[in-house]
Amino acid sequence: MRVDNLRNIAIIAHVDHGKTTLVDKLLRATDAFRANQQVEERVLDSNDQERERGITILAKNCSIEYKGVKINVIDTPGHADFGGEVERVLKMADGALLLVDAFEGPMPQTRFVLSHAIATGLRVMIVINKIDRPGADPERAYNDCLDLMADLGANDEQLEFAMEHVVYASAVNGYARYQPDDDNQDMYPLLDMILADMPAPEVDDAAPLAMQCVTIDHSSYVGRIGIGRIYSGTLHSGDKILVVKNDGSSSVQTVKQLFTFDYLGRTECQEVQAGDIAAVVGIDHTDIGDVYTDPDNPVHLDPIEIDPPTLSVVFEASTSPLVGRDGDIVGARQLKERLAQEAENNVTMKIEELEDKSGVEVSGRGILHLSVLMETMRREGYEFQVGRPRVLIKKDENGNRMEPVEQAVVECPDEYSGKVIEIFGNAGGTMTNMHAGNTVTHIEFKIPTRGIMGLKNRILNVTHGEGVFYHTFLEYGPYAGELGQRNNGAMISMTTEKAVAYALGTLQERGQLFVEPGTECYEGMLVGERNKPGDMVVNIARTKNLGNQRSSTADIAVQLTPPRTFTLEEALEYIADDELVEITPKNIRLRKRILDATARKKAAVRAGQVNK
Repeated sequence: MRVDNLRNIAIIAHVDHGKTTLVDKLLRATDAFRANQQVEERVLDSNDQERERGITILAKNCSIEYKGVKINVIDTPGHADFGGEVERVLKMADGALLLVDAFEGPMPQTRFVLSHAIATGLRVMIVINKIDRPGADPERAYNDCLDLMADLGANDEQLEFAMEHVVYASAVNGYARYQPDDDNQDMYPLLDMILADMPAPEVDDAAPLAMQCVTIDHSSYVGRIGIGRIYSGTLHSGDKILVVKNDGSSSVQTVKQLFTFDYLGRTECQEVQAGDIAAVVGIDHTDIGDVYTDPDNPVHLDPIEIDPPTLSVVFEASTSPLVGRDGDIVGARQLKERLAQEAENNVTMKIEELEDKSGVEVSGRGILHLSVLMETMRREGYEFQVGRPRVLIKKDENGNRMEPVEQAVVECPDEYSGKVIEIFGNAGGTMTNMHAGNTVTHIEFKIPTRGIMGLKNRILNVTHGEGVFYHTFLEYGPYAGELGQRNNGAMISMTTEKAVAYALGTLQERGQLFVEPGTECYEGMLVGERNKPGDMVVNIARTKNLGNQRSSTADIAVQLTPPRTFTLEEALEYIADDELVEITPKNIRLRKRILDATARKKAAVRAGQVNK
């Protein structure tokens, strides 16, 4: 049976191509808000970090109603680090809107999300966004999308549908058009095309119940909430259902509450028909992939497989001399409890305590994926320290070591392309494609994930800030051997004191500083980077000896270059194996794992003897 009054569509795109802004305008076009209601821009990006970073981290559900048809809209992340969200939620959709920037065209993460949509068998409607952007070329972007779909193995039916269904839009200005040069000023052409041509759910509401949980929400009042699409049958509040886990185990449980999506909220209801998306309360320890079905006539659905993590980081309780200055939660027990809670709610991460109980290993899909968790925890008041991310090595059937390999793309002015290629070569990368435009060169590489770490800053440096760098997980490939780490040594504080301008003035001649006058430092903390290899222990509190004939006011003021600051991702990429990142609600500090200089030397000697 075809459910004509319902559509389930996902919105997929590269980072910052306008997905969430488009959903905003669709909500406004269908009168989701009161006339006098104050609504923030990008209303679906409700997470603080999503607003600050300008990216979508968690897949979101909402619904709009247009001409009597309910349209369930699934807003998906565009960043490959959050690919676990994309893979699952596409199972709820019948079609997808592929959103592409009219100036940039398809980008690396466009390939990533589109490949999943094609593999899921979705009909793809192309939306060329930002047609008002200077330099936009909507026709080229549209043709590049069709070429990419063919390259990713789209079947004839998917290609034909995409060729016939394209909309040109400027989401930020709130209009969509059938042709770029139309004068239409509203979103209705896109909504009309969704109603007319996007497939409606084909279901059997008389068949036994079959629903699969693809997203988990969590409430402190009711616990876990399972969200998914009902493929057949009807689900009622109070029903006894069979819950089948991914491992085959099952139990009969009772549905306590049932919700559907209504614009930006949820509406409690007594029943949900096949084809719609429901939120189910009352299923104990429900998890991604759980199948809710009829106990008397169970329906089998394929388990949901999520790409495995590629990077891991060890979280430890802070051992810094300044521990407890910024945060309220500093204990190892509280840290383990918080990460155990994350393991409950975040199935895209693998979280395990180390055998020696010294810390907790958290594995994810990339640096950004891991740093979002760290940023969330520091905002909650936690202080902790983490080591250098390490890639997760696999072995193939012949016992050979395999490591994650990424596809990286750099777009930069022509004159810097040679330097970019040299940087990738030194990091173990191989150039796979190069296209020189009128002013910008587009270069593609295959590079081990290990080589990606710290690469962004080097590319920005050699391109004078004009390079654009993207990367996404591609595959597991043969282990590439040892890759060069950071070449320059570190300046390490020898005392626990505040930094003094006079001392920093002499040190900045030896390299780049990470601290400024008045910064609280401690023994073993990294306060700068040398201009040459080899670590150097320095006195950041040294002052000038004053004689009888001189006073401090007679000296010319020290001219200091502003210190280099690190974001969480930059700090994780920067540190070496014997270093840690100390994370507090107010500070991100770099430090040596062993703070005492003498103990560090002894450890280095022992390590050298072992290597011999």
